[in-house]
Amino acid sequence: MIGYTSLGTADLTRSAAFYDALLSELSARQVMKRDDFIVWATEAGGPAFSIHIPENGKPYSVGNGVMVALTAGDTDQVDKLHARALELGASDEGKPGYREDGFYAGYFRDPDGNKLNVFHLATA
Repeated sequence: MIGYTSLGTADLTRSAAFYDALLSELSARQVMKRDDFIVWATEAGGPAFSIHIPENGKPYSVGNGVMVALTAGDTDQVDKLHARALELGASDEGKPGYREDGFYAGYFRDPDGNKLNVFHLATA
């Protein structure tokens, strides 16, 4: 069970604007904010998502092979969130569509280069 997922960022302000707009589409809001990190959730104590300035003082870099998957309510929401991410400055890593039986997903990289997907388990 995932409690929260964290991604690094080189620019907390830019990243916050991106994720405020994107995650609001999933009814998430900021639930904690400090000088070096921000956390979003849909409910207190539920799964959360956060961005952080690297704690070790070294420059930010994208984790190789790291990806965060966001659950959508249906395939239309996958399409909408993928398009919204691109509008907000994300780069496309795979247009929305069925990847396997019942697995509908769209992939993108946020402005820091972190890879995410939005998916819905459905029937083709």
